[in-house]
Amino acid sequence: MELDFATLGAADAYRWLAATVTPRPVAWVSTLSANGTSNLAPFSFFQVICDEPPTLMVNVGLRPDGSLKDTLRNARATGELVIHLVDRAHAEAMNATAASLPNDVSEFERCGIATLPAVRVAPLRVRDAAVAFECTLADVLPYPAEQPRQFLLFARVLLAHIDDAVLADGRHVDTARLDLVGRLGGSHYTTTRDRFSMVRPA
Repeated sequence: MELDFATLGAADAYRWLAATVTPRPVAWVSTLSANGTSNLAPFSFFQVICDEPPTLMVNVGLRPDGSLKDTLRNARATGELVIHLVDRAHAEAMNATAASLPNDVSEFERCGIATLPAVRVAPLRVRDAAVAFECTLADVLPYPAEQPRQFLLFARVLLAHIDDAVLADGRHVDTARLDLVGRLGGSHYTTTRDRFSMVRPA
């Protein structure tokens, strides 16, 4: 089978890409609006892209009606965000925060998600998340340049919160204990409990 992406609409291109480029980690992003409303939303076009400076990238698309999502609007307005990783225990709560809500409604409150204050930034963090990265917004890259429908948020990591319960010896993350979820195609997800090891060649 061959797919000529020049002949595919955006929805079909998304379905093929999302079903094949898997599993994708999920960024559960907390932001704060200019008027003080907390927002929490998941994004699966997400990755670590640099270690010096430590930087994560989250792709935030437009809403179906072409308007900006709260995450993008808030991050631009305040320059701050908290990016959480999603474990299996929080999968349903994460999915609930994907609902489209008015921008003056907090997903934390609507979905009953417990919070803690961040240390270096203003947005709240998910209290029981195994990993949370407090970040400043380093850059926003609209893409494609001529008619952007995606916005790449480059988030510089200032501080990480890692639950001691997922550490094997106090210094290293145990993947099985972390038990993250990854996004597959459609409505499917997987976890990181199943794994194998290979030694990288010199």
